[in-house]
Amino acid sequence: MNAQPGIMTLLGIAASVSLLSGWRLYLCILATGLAMRWHMLPLPEHLQALRVLASPWIMGAATLATLCEFFADKVPWLDTIWDTVHTAIRPIGGALLATAIVDPSDPRMQVVAFILGGGGALLAHSGKAGARAVVNVSPEPFSNIALSTTEDVATSGLLYVVYAYPYVSGAVAIGLLVITIGMMVVAWRTVGRLFRRRPASAKDARSP
Repeated sequence: MNAQPGIMTLLGIAASVSLLSGWRLYLCILATGLAMRWHMLPLPEHLQALRVLASPWIMGAATLATLCEFFADKVPWLDTIWDTVHTAIRPIGGALLATAIVDPSDPRMQVVAFILGGGGALLAHSGKAGARAVVNVSPEPFSNIALSTTEDVATSGLLYVVYAYPYVSGAVAIGLLVITIGMMVVAWRTVGRLFRRRPASAKDARSP
């Protein structure tokens, strides 16, 4: 990563990080800070604004928040409450991370990154929250833990891939977008089936 990435690569990184922030905002902040502190991610000049995440104070706060989210996200219905509280927090965090990634000397690009970053984080958050609400109605308690753990592992791994190999960040962003839309479609269809079943069940109960 010695060469500075182009505009499209920067947008791919910003899009990937903002989408991942919709899943795990605090883990995104913590993982990025740790990678920079351990010199695992030699950032080019355009990404130097992210070095503030390596601050001990920010990493300490991110660690505490990550631990809270790690446990809260694996408890059925508590995860839904957590997601509800973070409906505004994750999009704002994703927008700020995306803004820090793009060229700070281009205000127009930063405005675009802020808007798209916030929108991407909100979209990913909506897909996550919708999928988790569907899982919570499942009688199998381990499905919630499995899905949450998958999100933890996927977020950590994809963050490393995006920063270490920025030329694939665009493909990562597209993949995350497809997964997010798929989660939203599945959640929407599941909720629709549940609502269609309730009137039918009520009608059967009233029948002699």
